[in-house]
Amino acid sequence: MKGSHVILSLVCLVLGFIISFSFHITQLKMNNEKPNLSDTQYEKTLSLRNQLIAQEEINLKLQKELKKKQEMVQENERELAKQAQIYSNIAEDTEKLRMFLGKVKVKGKGIKITLSDGAYDPNEENINNYLVHEHHVFKVINELYISGAAAVAINGQRLTSQSYIVCNGPVITVDGVQHPAPFVITAIGDQEVLESAINLTGGVKDQLVNDNLIFTMEKENEIILPPVLGS
Repeated sequence: MKGSHVILSLVCLVLGFIISFSFHITQLKMNNEKPNLSDTQYEKTLSLRNQLIAQEEINLKLQKELKKKQEMVQENERELAKQAQIYSNIAEDTEKLRMFLGKVKVKGKGIKITLSDGAYDPNEENINNYLVHEHHVFKVINELYISGAAAVAINGQRLTSQSYIVCNGPVITVDGVQHPAPFVITAIGDQEVLESAINLTGGVKDQLVNDNLIFTMEKENEIILPPVLGS
């Protein structure tokens, strides 16, 4: 920047000299007078004028190059901003995948649903008609995931995309681990959305109650689900 100021000062100085000289020559011509300059002085003045013109051409060229480079810098900045956004999206998607796969601990608001066996009815011949079975648990879990639950657990055991649930009489087995009733299903997500989805008329809650099960649901301000251990 300092060099540019020096060049600009020199240009202004020479330009002022040439304008003054030209004005002086014009005045002499108007008065039919000849300039009182020696040949050496005239040649020096002409040389300075030519140098000024050449310097102006160089400055114009440099200005064009500067503008072009500035445009290149702006384009690179825009490209870097796009790449940063792409990487940010990839990182966000990766974190979501880790969460759905159960690889990271999850904490947040959500709901807690408890499924309990129905009250014993001596008039009911088939005891299975008031027991909680895996298909009851599946209904709740599927509805929670459809409604946007970020993570779900049964009796504190985290579920993943590869989890399986099997019913063995009064107990269910989740990924090889047995759990007796009552079955507490916790889900992290938008409380209002999850609750509304479960409470839809004719939905999951009504179906479970119609199967003689005891159903309760509560909002939880903090649910912590640990990561799934092992492979």
